[in-house]
Amino acid sequence: MTATQSSNEAFEREPVSLTERITADGSSRWPVEPGRYRLVVARACPWANRSVIVRRLLGLEPVLSMGIAGPLHDERSWRFHLDPDNRDPVLGVEYLGEAYRKADPGYDGGVTVPAVVEIASGKVATNGFQQLTLDLSTQWTAYHRDGAPDLYPEEHRAEIDEINQAVYEDVNNGVYKCGFAKGQASYDRAYRALFDRLDALSERLATRRFLVGDTITEADVRLWVTLVRFDAVYHGHFKCNRQKLAEMPVLWAYSRDLFQTPGFGDTIDFEQIKQHYYGVHTDINPSGIVPLGPDLRGWLTPHGREALGGRPFGNGTPPGPPPEAERVPPIS
Repeated sequence: MTATQSSNEAFEREPVSLTERITADGSSRWPVEPGRYRLVVARACPWANRSVIVRRLLGLEPVLSMGIAGPLHDERSWRFHLDPDNRDPVLGVEYLGEAYRKADPGYDGGVTVPAVVEIASGKVATNGFQQLTLDLSTQWTAYHRDGAPDLYPEEHRAEIDEINQAVYEDVNNGVYKCGFAKGQASYDRAYRALFDRLDALSERLATRRFLVGDTITEADVRLWVTLVRFDAVYHGHFKCNRQKLAEMPVLWAYSRDLFQTPGFGDTIDFEQIKQHYYGVHTDINPSGIVPLGPDLRGWLTPHGREALGGRPFGNGTPPGPPPEAERVPPIS
């Protein structure tokens, strides 16, 4: 996703614009169909990272291909500067904005990731990041792998939705409210809300391995994509500096538990994350210098969360390794 700044002191995220859904029952003009779409993401982006994780956990790689924009972009949008000829090899575009304008020639909204593009037409079908992962869980069930976990179980949906909304306001978007605040008062409010919510989540997770039930759900995916970026970018770059994640024992152990779970840590490229935040947000970091730290080896240390019980994949199984083209550099 791309952050946007309102004209007042407080950060306000620009709404996504192409929010049609891809459905299995014909209720939209975009039907679920293997090979029809390409999921465009960026390793740097937490909102896109959600869809990468869910796609991996559900085993949708054979039916939904993935294009990866690089960590750097300019006013023309996310671009495929890591691919040969600086173009996505399937869509043939240099900038993701080209696919937005194919969907709407007069499009002038934010060009965000994740976006799902219809390959044949080159048009963005949806950039509705809040609904996308839920639909991968509920609309693409015919193509889930054997042993895929239920990330959005019906009996827990109300609780998951409630947690997701609070986490979105105070944590996922809260770090941006801190980082892009234009006044002390708006920063102070966002900072306090962020750490109050992290404290409440820490208390909740002190006695349970996962946020809802005893398995990984959509709620864990949404919280974790912010936590995994916390020390690398949000603590310093966004001034979320009461504590590092590594100084919050419960959340640090919880985050390491998921990092070491197939489908989570193997989607993370810390270098691209840092390159994006420190290299693109020139109003916050005008020098463009990308820090060398932090030391990442702590992510691989024992977490001890198994003692709380829980079954990460429920009655299912972990996903296999990612396709060769989608692998990220290991921590060393």
